[in-house]
Amino acid sequence: MEYRPPSLKILSLAEEDRPREKLLLKGKAALSDAELLGILLGSGTVNLSAVDLARLVLQDVGNDLNELARLSVKDLEKHKGIGEAKAITIVSALELGRRRKESEPVKRQRITSSRDVYEIMKPHLLDLPHEEFWVVLLTRSNTVIRTLQISSGGVSGTVADPKIIFKQALDHIASAIILVHNHPSGNLSPSQADKDLTRKLKEAGTWLETPVLDHVIFANRNYFSFADEGIL
Repeated sequence: MEYRPPSLKILSLAEEDRPREKLLLKGKAALSDAELLGILLGSGTVNLSAVDLARLVLQDVGNDLNELARLSVKDLEKHKGIGEAKAITIVSALELGRRRKESEPVKRQRITSSRDVYEIMKPHLLDLPHEEFWVVLLTRSNTVIRTLQISSGGVSGTVADPKIIFKQALDHIASAIILVHNHPSGNLSPSQADKDLTRKLKEAGTWLETPVLDHVIFANRNYFSFADEGIL
C-alpha cells in the first residue's frame, strides 16, 4: 500500500497560510481556487483538510470552474467529506457567480449641474410631508457612488450630524459630496441654520479632503442651490 503523508489541518498551519486569515491579510485575489473552495467547505475529513478536499474536487473537473458549476448537489455529495449542506453551499455560490456574470452593469449617473441633483433626488423626496437630510457621494469625476439618507425629522426640521455624514463618505471612499434636504413647505429660502450647517460641513470637508460641492434644498416643484447662488 502506497504511503501517503498525513495532511496538515488548516488550524495547524501558520496564520498567513490559512485561507480565511490569508484572505483578510492579503485580499481575495491572493487565494487559489482550492483555497476559496476550501472556505466554502469549511471543514474536510479525518485525513484531509478543507483545502485538500477542495483540490480533489477540482481535480475531478480538470480544475475547470465552469465544469464545477455544472455539478449538481448529488454530484458533489459523491466526494467523501461533502454532505448535502456543503454541496448546497458550493452550488449556491457558483450560481451567484453565474448571475453576476449575466447581470448588466448599472450605469452610474454623473452630476453636471444642480438640476441633475434635483432629478436624482425626486424619487426620494418628492411630496414628503416631513424633512429629510440626504448626502450624494461622488467619485473624482462626479459620478454618483450612492445616495444616502442621513436623518428624518419633522415638518420644520431634521438633524444632520457631521460625524455621520463624513463617516459615510469615508466608508464609501467618496471624493466629494453634495448635501440635500427638503422643505415640505415649498419655501426655497435657506434658513440661518441651513447656512451655518453648510459652512460647518464645508470646513470639515476641506480638512478631510472630501469637498462639499453643493447644498441643494428640494422643494417639490423647484430647488435652491447654494453653489448656483454663490453662497457655498
